[in-house]
Amino acid sequence: MPYLQQNEIELYAEQVSKNDNPYCGDSYYYMSTNDYFICVLADGLGSGKFAYESSHVVVEIVEKHHHEDVDTIMQLCNDALQKKRGAAVAIIKAYFHSKEFVYSCVGNIRFYMYSPEGKMTYPLPVTGYLSGRPQVYKTQRFSYDTNSRFLIHSDGLNISGVKNILQRYPTLRGALSDIQSLVDGTADDTTYIIGSLL
Repeated sequence: MPYLQQNEIELYAEQVSKNDNPYCGDSYYYMSTNDYFICVLADGLGSGKFAYESSHVVVEIVEKHHHEDVDTIMQLCNDALQKKRGAAVAIIKAYFHSKEFVYSCVGNIRFYMYSPEGKMTYPLPVTGYLSGRPQVYKTQRFSYDTNSRFLIHSDGLNISGVKNILQRYPTLRGALSDIQSLVDGTADDTTYIIGSLL
């Protein structure tokens, strides 16, 4: 299972393709510098090879342009999806020094941020998907506290009581095992990333 502990971030990521299909329609990417952490999750429409191609293009764009602001990256992702099937896309970029994160999402991807004080931040996504057509983005900026935890997941994961899961355990591993138990590998491609901003 991919694991990162670097600078001011700790996270686990897991991906399960529907019915063990060799092509997973979800793709994700994350990286951390001294100044920021960025993560993208893309869910290609449908499943199989064409869904994978759409979501993978998004990851390639973010990998190449992670230094840009979130609005610019979303626009570049949208442009790259012309003549492809399309994808739901969510990007989070956390700036360590200002303790702020910027979030933008188009489509059915869920994101939650839980602070140690008990505050839950759950930005609502814009409906639809990126496909190269003109698109409205709802990019939001939030502050976060040290040791805030977050969960981002594609719609293959059916989860309720997220706040309870994120607050219940002293370590991320405990919350991770709760989430793993909810994955149904026959329902859809599923990707989730759980992390802590230290």
